[in-house]
Amino acid sequence: MTALSAEDQKLVTLARATMARTRAVEGAAVRDLDGRTYAAASVNLPSLRLSALEVCVAMAVASGSKGLEAAVRLGDDSAPDLGAVREFGGADVVIHLGDTRGQVAGTA
Repeated sequence: MTALSAEDQKLVTLARATMARTRAVEGAAVRDLDGRTYAAASVNLPSLRLSALEVCVAMAVASGSKGLEAAVRLGDDSAPDLGAVREFGGADVVIHLGDTRGQVAGTA
């Protein structure tokens, strides 16, 4: 397990809570440059498919955020698409990756 700061551990807690509340297989949370957090589950509708990270980034952008500081993605072992996080937050955004139980295994 990767050691996380208290602030990053809060993101894990938010992502896990979102997964539990929605019964989703993927959850994410991000912290923007002002310290605001956004948590979401993946969206899988016939007309709309978004990863949990994409939903978080969309929420941050729609709220007027200017960038991201950190992100957490919890889910299965498949490689997540980090494109939205990198496009909005830049290459220096710390992205912690973990399983559905909230165990962080690494950082991208």
